[in-house]
Amino acid sequence: MPSPGALPTEETVPADVLAAIRTPFEAFGGTRIDPPMLQPLGLLLDLTGEAMRARLLVVESDGAEPSVLRPDFTIPVAQAHIASGQARGRYIYEGKAFRVAPPGSGRAVEFLQIGAELYGPSKDETADDVAMAALAWAAAAAGGRKDLSLLLGDVGLFDNFIRAIGVPDGVATRLTRAFADGRSVEAELTRVQGAPPPPPAGSGRLAGLLSDLPEAEAAAVLEELWRLAGIQPVGGRSPGEIVHRLIERSAGDRGPRLSPAEAGLIGRYIAISGTPRTVLDQVESLAYEAKAAFDLQLQPWVRRLKALSAVGVPEAALTLATGFARPFGYYDGMLFEIRSAGLGPERPVAAGGRYDGLTARLGGDGEPGAVGCIVRPARAWAGAKA
Repeated sequence: MPSPGALPTEETVPADVLAAIRTPFEAFGGTRIDPPMLQPLGLLLDLTGEAMRARLLVVESDGAEPSVLRPDFTIPVAQAHIASGQARGRYIYEGKAFRVAPPGSGRAVEFLQIGAELYGPSKDETADDVAMAALAWAAAAAGGRKDLSLLLGDVGLFDNFIRAIGVPDGVATRLTRAFADGRSVEAELTRVQGAPPPPPAGSGRLAGLLSDLPEAEAAAVLEELWRLAGIQPVGGRSPGEIVHRLIERSAGDRGPRLSPAEAGLIGRYIAISGTPRTVLDQVESLAYEAKAAFDLQLQPWVRRLKALSAVGVPEAALTLATGFARPFGYYDGMLFEIRSAGLGPERPVAAGGRYDGLTARLGGDGEPGAVGCIVRPARAWAGAKA
């Protein structure tokens, strides 16, 4: 395992500024938690999507499954909540996270995060969404920057829209997964139009054969092939995980296709961005054009915008972008980033959102419900270098 001290780190935030950034989280309250620094690679990839692979710091040791230095706190916090056996949980944390920085970006590989998360059923999810965004805004603003803005998006709204205009279930699931993973929705729109693509050369035939078998049998066949060929798989995925993905991909390729008209509507939907009220009007107009009733699906956003104004987030700072998604595949509802004009869109100061389905994907059997946020103190600090 590489020594965290040997990794490029970010600037040290003055103690008084760090204390100011912590204050909103302390007022929020909850159980303090410090999850393990090492996390399983395969699990991270399944939950965050392949788009995150290049950002992960992999740690390998003989005879053990590959691990990564934690890139984020949400997954281990969700696991801790499941282990607690409690229906509801309220957590706060502070600690180091690690991600590979793009070459020449100047970004830190090791950085401090402060965060908060709510788990379990809620009487008012919209109010929880607003409370989390307001918490992130207050903490980010405490760093002293005067150039902050709040970018809003919604994975659930995208899913609702494409289903409302009549996109078949299998295609809708595939498009929403691409959207949530931070992959190109335009590329996926191209894939699901027209005739099914021909199988790729070489491995495509094996993939097709495996996808026709029951999952357990297909996983056993793949494992036997690896053993006979003397292959040692790398990358953290088990035979079962690989086969599951192959079956999903095969079902998508063989299933219903997307019409050019539907693809056009979706392309126009993800291009909408601007002041939130204008965006909601444009989405409603687009749904009307598709002869889809969509007023009820927009009502949570009407309530969110009213509540954000009431808790002191300036309306002038808000942008709603229907195509905005973060490269963490577990988000399934409202999500946001707080950005600084001085740092640019690639260095958000704070971020968060809703991931109701995460605990179920991790094997939890409680009621769904989860929302959280983080702030990067070194980016919130007004004295930090751009």
